[in-house]
Amino acid sequence: MQTMRAVLCQRHGPPQSLELGTAAVPQPGPGQVRIRVAACGINFPDLLLVAGTYQDKPPLPFIPGGEVAGVIEQAGPGTGLLRAGQQVMAATLLGGLAEYVVVAARDVEVLPPCLSPEEGAAFPGVYGTAYHALVQRAQLRAGETLLVLGAAGGTGIAAVQLGRALGARVLAAAGSDAKLAFLEAQGADAVINYRTTALRDALRGLTGGRGADVVFDPVGGELFDQATRCLNWNGRLLVVGFASGTIGRLPANLALLKGYALVGVYYGRFREEQPAEAAANAQALRALVDAGKIRPPIHRVFPLEEAAAALACLQDRTVMGKVVVTIGGRQGAFHSAA
Repeated sequence: MQTMRAVLCQRHGPPQSLELGTAAVPQPGPGQVRIRVAACGINFPDLLLVAGTYQDKPPLPFIPGGEVAGVIEQAGPGTGLLRAGQQVMAATLLGGLAEYVVVAARDVEVLPPCLSPEEGAAFPGVYGTAYHALVQRAQLRAGETLLVLGAAGGTGIAAVQLGRALGARVLAAAGSDAKLAFLEAQGADAVINYRTTALRDALRGLTGGRGADVVFDPVGGELFDQATRCLNWNGRLLVVGFASGTIGRLPANLALLKGYALVGVYYGRFREEQPAEAAANAQALRALVDAGKIRPPIHRVFPLEEAAAALACLQDRTVMGKVVVTIGGRQGAFHSAA
């Protein structure tokens, strides 16, 4: 049996409970490819999966890591135009913090030439989520006002960039002056420090009292509670995640009085239920990458041996962009692949 290095979640707990060990090299079946991983993007759901508090609870032990870039090493039957040697990126949910991962072919995309392995590993999950949220779920229109909460994180910055690309006026909210400067550099039209200014007051001033047409919320908790009072007539409040650790509650009378909608965003389920639309989204995102309108900013890169530290990095609330783990000795092979 061939084995590989992998980060293992043997028991639920903090990132420090993860172990670097070995696992069997996975074998692709029909409709699957095996990717030799060059880099793995780290996201907040990884923390929740390791802690055992995510909506999906894989059986122990498992390998975390939901976004990868690498080279296809083997393609099973029924994988279309995908073939060994192609440089690709993929949203995986699990398995990315290892030397190899098996992925359904529908979730694999050829890496755009302008993206590095680290950028490719920071792209498919967060940009796929943000695009689905803004296009299918919110039906964001050019000229509307988009408020992005937790805007300096991976999914948040994807929403900022995509909101701009879709023609919206983007208001980006974060919790430090350093993050606000980062968001201005990423193209936000206005920024809000929600630690020093009440969200509702800031929105009133920035929108002439109307509020936001769309709120993109990957944070939940107190910010969600404030956001329920910040929407314009016919607004859409997108529930993307709960990085605060607390699930907010909506006073239903506010939705009635403002005529707004609470809209859930579950990208993994969307990909399963509507694969043709998910594939069309991937093509639209690729066109935006090729046009230079979107690109994932990388906050910090860790080696596989420090994967636990990479996950813990998200907990200190200082990350701006994406944290990425590289698989040692793989990057050179990635770049030279046919």
